[in-house]
Amino acid sequence: MSAFTKSFALACRRVYFRNIRQHSSVTAELMENMDKKSAWDRFYSETSSGVPHFKNFEWFFGFEAVQGFVMPLLRAPSLPHPPLRVLDMGCGTSALGPCVYRDSAVPVRVTCADISPVAVRLMRDHLQATAIQPRNASSRIEFLELDCTQLDRHYASSSLDLIVDKGTTDALLRSREGTEKAAWALRQSLRALRRSGSLLQFSDEDPDARLVWLETAALDEGLAGADVGVQEVGVLRGVCYYCYQVTPRHEVNT
Repeated sequence: MSAFTKSFALACRRVYFRNIRQHSSVTAELMENMDKKSAWDRFYSETSSGVPHFKNFEWFFGFEAVQGFVMPLLRAPSLPHPPLRVLDMGCGTSALGPCVYRDSAVPVRVTCADISPVAVRLMRDHLQATAIQPRNASSRIEFLELDCTQLDRHYASSSLDLIVDKGTTDALLRSREGTEKAAWALRQSLRALRRSGSLLQFSDEDPDARLVWLETAALDEGLAGADVGVQEVGVLRGVCYYCYQVTPRHEVNT
């Protein structure tokens, strides 16, 4: 087990045991199958059952901790352009996507996508019940069941302006077949981004490891790699988190 895997496992256990002590069996299953839809369906089903009011489940931290990294990237383009397209990849039941939709000054179309239809249903029902009003009246939000390793089935090349990944790649890297799946999801993301677009990955993995992995995994046929930067988000419960900004280089082949 790598140092990153150990760190991520410990971070996950802290989150799990603090929030869902009564769900020990589903926690154990998820720790071993973080790339499986069935495990996530069970997780969201059991942790939401018997709860009188919906509550967002946040991996790592909430929107407030990352808004300074996300919102500055939502700028009106210099040329006429449809609403900026934002993908919250592996949204779970986080409030991140709805908060981007609510707070963006420029029109956005936010898609909150997750492999678990249970999470998607919970989020869709919650938004309908709360009726969030966006700052920009032209903004839209949708919830979509989608495997992040199959973005090409839903998004054309160069169609997204921003992809936000808060813990999704970490979950893939934690799974048994994770390295290959995580690399594939990264390349799918880079193909889906416009040339001016960015992928933001929030993770507790040390930059010495994640930067090398991102630069290497981004190399593929039709891709010229990516430019990668990192900023520290902060320390939460003794764990340091980072924001990795990945920007695709020009495609080799079109």
